[in-house]
Amino acid sequence: MIYCVVPRPLSDELYPKLVDYYKDEENVTVIVDRREFDRRARYGHSSTADRARTQRRVVRDRRRARVPGDLPPLARVG
Repeated sequence: MIYCVVPRPLSDELYPKLVDYYKDEENVTVIVDRREFDRRARYGHSSTADRARTQRRVVRDRRRARVPGDLPPLARVG
């Protein structure tokens, strides 16, 4: 299933055109975005400036810690 999501401000103009365009495609559904704010943003602010100021992404290194020390030399073949 493929969803073609139309932003709400453009829905009056684009939604009917896209529904008509994809009417023969069974795997495509055209929908209008109904979200009013970004739920990941604090206090419902959706602007990029507000998000950058209030929300910091924490990046963690999830790899296993390396064993301290040096590796022994590899044996020579032949």
